Amino acid sequence: MELNEKERQGLWLGRAQLDVGPAVVTLRDGRLIDITSKQAPTVRDIMEMDDPAAYVRGASGTDVGALGEVAMLAPCDLQAIKACGVTFAQSMVERVIEEQAAGDPDKAAEIRTRVSEIIGDSLDQIEAGSPKAAKVKQELIELGMWSQYLEVGIGPDAEVFSKAQTLSSVGTGADVGLHPMSNWNNPEPEIVLAVNSRGNILGATLGNDVNLRDVEGRSALLLSKAKDNNASCAIGPMIRLFDDTFSLDDVRNAELDLTVEGEDGFVLNGRSLMSKISRDPTDLVKQTVGRHHQYPDGFMLFLGTLFAPTEDRDEPGQGFTHHIGDRVTIASDGLGALTNTVRLSTECPEWTFGLAALMRNLAGRNLL
Repeated sequence: MELNEKERQGLWLGRAQLDVGPAVVTLRDGRLIDITSKQAPTVRDIMEMDDPAAYVRGASGTDVGALGEVAMLAPCDLQAIKACGVTFAQSMVERVIEEQAAGDPDKAAEIRTRVSEIIGDSLDQIEAGSPKAAKVKQELIELGMWSQYLEVGIGPDAEVFSKAQTLSSVGTGADVGLHPMSNWNNPEPEIVLAVNSRGNILGATLGNDVNLRDVEGRSALLLSKAKDNNASCAIGPMIRLFDDTFSLDDVRNAELDLTVEGEDGFVLNGRSLMSKISRDPTDLVKQTVGRHHQYPDGFMLFLGTLFAPTEDRDEPGQGFTHHIGDRVTIASDGLGALTNTVRLSTECPEWTFGLAALMRNLAGRNLL
């Protein structure tokens, strides 16, 4: 993670793997500073403070190495990992195609043409849940093209699902996993909000919501099997806390660049523009937390992606799918870069460090 001038001004919070166990770290002058303490043994504890940014800015700590020399973990710990789906019109159409193709990539190209002819530009610049959206919904129902994906894409209720178990996400530099059952899959470059238990959005980072297009396309009821697998969720490199140099408006205007570099020489480039999202980030947070559902340790919220790859990689008309060994980099000016290598979930390191292990580790270090 090399920081540009804009990023060097940022206030960063994350986690690093040290010999003694996971450490809460911040970044100062390119150096990682261990700020783990009894007052704040976890990232969650800092996020629940009245002024997390002030605490991190003033916290004393120990230099543990230069950025890039220390293994980075996902920057969250006790938080729930939630994700929003179908929040961009372009990727929403791709979900309809997946559904119509029943997860078969051979049928996708033909269906893409037909769906595009029927739907056309009717979903552009549409506000989810608006009267215009309701009108478009009725028109699509009459054409026989209504879909559960369109329901959550332009209807009043957003799709919010559990992406991964607490502490199971991997950080930058780690392998990211594909379930062996999948033959049609892709990365999903997203911004991830850091939200505390009170619903306050305190910062943002990057995420890869690995997507198994064939599994979810066969049935939306397979969503959890398609989304939550060993090493299938990457978050990082660090949370950039909101301060006078970075705010939610920067998130709203962020541009994400995706690069996939295959061992076969294949290169895929993509972009996701937050300005094209169909729902404001604050609305997505409100639909996640409130009187209807509480998160006492806060949560990380994937905001969805505009990116949906259609470029052929192997056979004409089959579009893109990962190859084992692909190097995936998701970058955004102001948030750094998240880089992971694609493996099968069955080949990635098993997830063994859960909540009990973390509590025992912290207790053994006299931090609880």
